[in-house]
Amino acid sequence: MAAGPTNIDELVEELAAIEHQRWAHWQQYMHSEAERQADGSLVIPADLVKRWERQIKTVYDQLPDDERASDREQVMKYLPLVQRFFTRGAG
Repeated sequence: MAAGPTNIDELVEELAAIEHQRWAHWQQYMHSEAERQADGSLVIPADLVKRWERQIKTVYDQLPDDERASDREQVMKYLPLVQRFFTRGAG
């Protein structure tokens, strides 16, 4: 098991790296679902825009179970690092 961060600055950097991976994965998904135009721009299908706009307007506890599960899946990418940080004690 990795030692994990020993101070808040290290924790922030490691969490930022995870966040970047999460964001890059999301962007890759979005780009794969969109239609690339001749000028390089992307057009997102209307059904996805509708779904994402609904999700934006919905508080977490009102989301369907599968969408909450997806959010929990993302948290699990962060949680082990945060647990190690607090188990070792903030420096």
